[in-house]
Amino acid sequence: MPHTHTNTHSLTDPLMDKVANKCAENGARLTPKRSKLLACLLKSNHALSAYEIIDLFKQQNDENISAMSAYRILEFLEEQQLVHKLQLANKYIACKHIACDHSHETSQFLICIKCSKVREVSIDKAVVEAISHNVTDAGFTLASRQLEVNCVCDKCTQL
Repeated sequence: MPHTHTNTHSLTDPLMDKVANKCAENGARLTPKRSKLLACLLKSNHALSAYEIIDLFKQQNDENISAMSAYRILEFLEEQQLVHKLQLANKYIACKHIACDHSHETSQFLICIKCSKVREVSIDKAVVEAISHNVTDAGFTLASRQLEVNCVCDKCTQL
């Protein structure tokens, strides 16, 4: 059954259809609100807090969404591997591999501490294994392979 979207998302319909199909394959459903919230993140190249997403959602869709609903939707989108939660910044960003059908390396997020711009890059498997080995040697268990690095982007460096 095709997923319908409002005209405000017409530029991302093919992508949203692919995302809806990916969710369906996982036994989940991409509802219109989930789709609209994801579209907000897709339109931003900056990490956004839940409350920034709520404000953007209202701006782009001329409708309100409660904080509880936004957090539930963000949790769903994380479970579906469509968004990443950046722990250092306590913000969210759409996965850059959202439309891919194949698996990817571990993600590293470069986060500008001045403007919140985020760049997702892949980390070589050997680097992740070395980090994991160091964690184990130190008497810890790796809770997440996602790495986040606070940086300053080129644009902010020039200011």
